[in-house]
Amino acid sequence: MADPTPPPAPTTPPAPTAAFFDLDKTIIAKSSTLAFSKPFQAGGLISRRAVLRSAYSQFVYLVGGADHDQMEKMRAFMSQLCAGWDVATVREIVAETLHHVVDPLVYDEAVSLIEEHHRAGRDVVIVSTSGSEVVEPIGAMLGADHVVATRLEVVEGRYTGEISYYAYAEEKARAITALAVEHGYDLDRSFGYSDSVTDVPMLEAVGHPHAVNPDRDLRRTAAARGWPVLNFSRPVTLRSRLHLPSTRPTLAALAVGGAVAVGGVVWAGARRRQVS
Repeated sequence: MADPTPPPAPTTPPAPTAAFFDLDKTIIAKSSTLAFSKPFQAGGLISRRAVLRSAYSQFVYLVGGADHDQMEKMRAFMSQLCAGWDVATVREIVAETLHHVVDPLVYDEAVSLIEEHHRAGRDVVIVSTSGSEVVEPIGAMLGADHVVATRLEVVEGRYTGEISYYAYAEEKARAITALAVEHGYDLDRSFGYSDSVTDVPMLEAVGHPHAVNPDRDLRRTAAARGWPVLNFSRPVTLRSRLHLPSTRPTLAALAVGGAVAVGGVVWAGARRRQVS
């Protein structure tokens, strides 16, 4: 007599998940662009006055947090300052000064969290308004599976001040949704991390949002919505934490993006000009 018990229905494996990280002040401890102001002055790209203004902008960004209007002012300043810079000159200056400028750079807590998500089987995605020149090399060093970043325009070896893709605010959420469709991520079971209130749309796109070293507005939003708040405070050198190779091309690729990103906000609609 045949067994009347029907065979168990095939089970569908759960959809993959991901952890989405902002970059500046979430994974790295400073605005990479503003940190390079003194080397750029030494290389003849900017004036002492520009160095002082960059120092003030760094103070506002790191200590007080920067809202949209403040970030736009910094963006406009850096647009006027950097449009027309020779890309090769920027690469050379950055390659020579990187280890003096950006160490310590990465938060130890962020690297450990990335490793935990990988061990849990999640993809790690860095989503940053910074230029791809900096985000992609850092993403590779951290073992990120995917990177979303602003792409900047270069014409005849110079930065034009224009962008071809601007990964900012709501666009980050759209990018995450597109990645979820492409890779089958279950966003309700995915994680998000950022320091800035401008990334609320990105955090709203996932089921497990986290505020990291949040600015005042994001801290209020996190408290109102019950989002966890993480405080990262242990920056370490890239080489000690990530075992960086010592090759100059890797270092130059890592940091040239710092010349085209301001606290995660980069040139939009800047006027073209040439460096005299």
